[in-house]
Amino acid sequence: MSQTKPAAYQPIPLPDYQELPVDLMRRNALDFYEEIRRRHTVRDFDTRPVPRDIIESCLLAAGTAPNGANHQPWHFAVIGNPAIKRQIRIAAEEEEQAFYAGRAGEEWLEALAPLGTDSSKPFLEDAPWLICIFGERKSRSADGVLRKNYYVPESVNIATGFLIAALHKAGLAMLTHTPNPMGFLNEICGRPAQDKPYIMLVVGYPSPGATIPAHATEKRRLEDIATFL
Repeated sequence: MSQTKPAAYQPIPLPDYQELPVDLMRRNALDFYEEIRRRHTVRDFDTRPVPRDIIESCLLAAGTAPNGANHQPWHFAVIGNPAIKRQIRIAAEEEEQAFYAGRAGEEWLEALAPLGTDSSKPFLEDAPWLICIFGERKSRSADGVLRKNYYVPESVNIATGFLIAALHKAGLAMLTHTPNPMGFLNEICGRPAQDKPYIMLVVGYPSPGATIPAHATEKRRLEDIATFL
């Protein structure tokens, strides 16, 4: 396929920004902090369905994330089919069994001990939705030209953060799951080999009586995570 001429730079007025009074900015910032600090990683999920349109709206929010050259180098494979979720669980638990059997190393396993995790992953079938997030090393432009993407890990990570915040705002619980390695997701999700699976979000309602490890509530202080120069 022949290469098309790159689009020329065309500046337009900033379309949506609205400056707010400082007092409202301060209140909005604190309100968001109070909202997002209620987000917790959940491993016990209810099987109740979540309407697809809610997930779609959250994905649209993720798609607005800043990214390299505006190539938007991400793909979200969204799985609600029980048979495919079963496939993913079987493949993920196989990798996790090897991980916990020693592949992770003693130091890593000691770090995970306070979280109480193990190789059993029933949430991969219990939760109504799994969202497998891939980074696209190459993708096609609007006119069909295959092009290299830039800052793929950074772009995908930012979009994932947007998605997590959107899902939480919608009232859903989630788990960030990263079986290692994750190559089996390419085959199951029908993604090309050059796409890299970065993370899988498990999404739904927490089950009645769901718990989280006490260790997960320990957050570092502002002075431990930020320096003002």
